[in-house]
Amino acid sequence: MQHTIRSFVLRQGRLSNAQRRACETLLPQYGIPFSQNLLDLNQVFGREAPKILEIGFGMGDSTATIAQAHPDNDYLAIEVHTPGVGSLLNQIEKLALTNLRIIQHDAVEVLQYMLPAESLSGIHIFFPDPWPKAKHHKRRLIQPALVARLCEHLKPGGYIHVATDWEEYAIQILQVLSHEPQLSNTALEYAPRPEHRPLTKFEQRGLKLGHDVWDLLFSRI
Repeated sequence: MQHTIRSFVLRQGRLSNAQRRACETLLPQYGIPFSQNLLDLNQVFGREAPKILEIGFGMGDSTATIAQAHPDNDYLAIEVHTPGVGSLLNQIEKLALTNLRIIQHDAVEVLQYMLPAESLSGIHIFFPDPWPKAKHHKRRLIQPALVARLCEHLKPGGYIHVATDWEEYAIQILQVLSHEPQLSNTALEYAPRPEHRPLTKFEQRGLKLGHDVWDLLFSRI
């Protein structure tokens, strides 16, 4: 049996009472259980609309902000860590968001089993774990095989948007995306931050300290 290298490590983070309550009471309503069956995304959201996938939403602040700002799009958000899932569920309830659903599972398996071909208008991957040590680079999410699979699920003209605050990872991501024949860079190298990606509190602090952020925006040919 081939060993699969995962891009994440499940850490037992502290779960607040509010996050625990959200997972118990809201996940059945706004969550989609993992299965090995293809989703009908229009049926999931109850309408036809552009579908945007987010991989690794952290605590979900940007995800909720984006979904609220773009009610004409539907957002499918994937995260493995329970505190983040609980946090985003609470924001969905607070903001009464009807265009956001969560899958708490490994994104690679969700892509493999649940998402139809050419079903997505966009894919967001914001601040993936940079795994800075050289011996851990094999764990990085952005790898040629994953990018090729992402392209299978994008409609022609759909986009992949990656953002990172780790320069060495940005260089690698640019190289990987540039070598995928199904993609075209919308910029010469790195793109200006698109309006659909809000500044996070973490990013705002970093910018004040002189830290840079690199956005990469590629479109499916």
